[in-house]
Amino acid sequence: MRDVRSMRALIDCVAPERIDAALDALTPNALCSLPYLFECWANQQHQLPPLGTWMTWVILGGRGSGKTRAGAEWVRSQVEGARPQDKGKCRRVALVAETLDQARDIMVFGESGILACSPADRMPVWQAERRRLVWANGAQAQIFSASDPESLRGPQFDAAWADEMAKWKKGREAWDMLQFALRLGREPQQVVTTTPRANVVLKEILGDTMTRMTTAPTWANKANLAPGFLASIRARYDGTVQGRQELDGEMPNLVEGALWDLERVDGGRVALIPEFDRIVVAVDPPVTGGRHADDCGIIVAGVEMTGPPKDWRATVIEDCSVAGASPQDWAVRAINAYHRHKADRLVAEVNQGGDLVATLVRQIDPMVAYRGVRATRGKAVRAEPVAMLYEQGRVAHLGVFRALEDQMAAMTSRGYAGKGSPDRVDALVWAITDLMIEPAQRFFAPHIRPL
Repeated sequence: MRDVRSMRALIDCVAPERIDAALDALTPNALCSLPYLFECWANQQHQLPPLGTWMTWVILGGRGSGKTRAGAEWVRSQVEGARPQDKGKCRRVALVAETLDQARDIMVFGESGILACSPADRMPVWQAERRRLVWANGAQAQIFSASDPESLRGPQFDAAWADEMAKWKKGREAWDMLQFALRLGREPQQVVTTTPRANVVLKEILGDTMTRMTTAPTWANKANLAPGFLASIRARYDGTVQGRQELDGEMPNLVEGALWDLERVDGGRVALIPEFDRIVVAVDPPVTGGRHADDCGIIVAGVEMTGPPKDWRATVIEDCSVAGASPQDWAVRAINAYHRHKADRLVAEVNQGGDLVATLVRQIDPMVAYRGVRATRGKAVRAEPVAMLYEQGRVAHLGVFRALEDQMAAMTSRGYAGKGSPDRVDALVWAITDLMIEPAQRFFAPHIRPL
């Protein structure tokens, strides 16, 4: 491996004008072998195995990022020897996918599968009745369905490739059975190629000290993708939860008891600003100012109040939050947003600053319609009614607000599970409370008869 990587480094050093001369110097046999020396052409960041000691290599990648090719080439590197008849490091390999059809069609026969990656003199034979590949040196790779974990009881292996493990419906059972089967050889290893999803088993695997991870977004493999694909897919999904998983190859936050379901937020995005009845700018000021201060949460939102409160709809228009700003700076930013969106009110939490917040706003613009609000309950308690409105599909986002949505994903009924303070979420809660929750309470108050 190190020798091939050294050759890759040597190829990278050849000046473009000398490439033809370098290729002409190779023998016909060497030229024919070049396309199959994957280590020479692989993406060095995510398609080559990690150096050092490991048991599990997880390749998290966006759609089309080349993770399937990396898995197939890793299997080749394990079973092939220096010559076609020479034994490789491994003799028995498990190929596990969600279904047998997927294992066969993607891992074996796919465009980036094992057969497509193998040179003619090392091409394994597919034995359909045995559901396995057999190499000339005697190595074998058998396909299994993760939907049938019991099929992994009995066989034993010295290597395994698990594809799209994050979407296995019986992930826990199948993964555990695979671990029991990896009992051959001195150091059995396994590769997991998957698009990230919120998956408890995958999270546990990534937390294991014997796991190594590489990641890649879809565009890391742009040279092998259709020219218009990236532009169209990014225009539609860039920044969304689905896009971050399927394109960026990012592992989503998995916080137990999160108040917000970001997939539901994805489904409620809008592209056009509605005709609002009211617009507010909500501010959650930091305790202190300066470079190391918490963010100042500044959220702009509007509401359509047609019909009774159950029919009202709110939209988050802009996240103007700012980090490391002085009180003067964040106040100017909030007031500018107030005027830019022709807001009806600026709402600011005053637990920390008290009257100083109002004084600061008045000094900058005495004509701003200002309201100070004071928190008498915890952040999670205040956030729950707002999260419920999202659950009902009554709050939408105008585009993508990545930092805000990350904080939303970490807010639970027990409190905030993220790093720092959820300033953006606090500002969001104040905005939606002012636009929808408190007006609805006033709407129903006259109709409530005293006991």
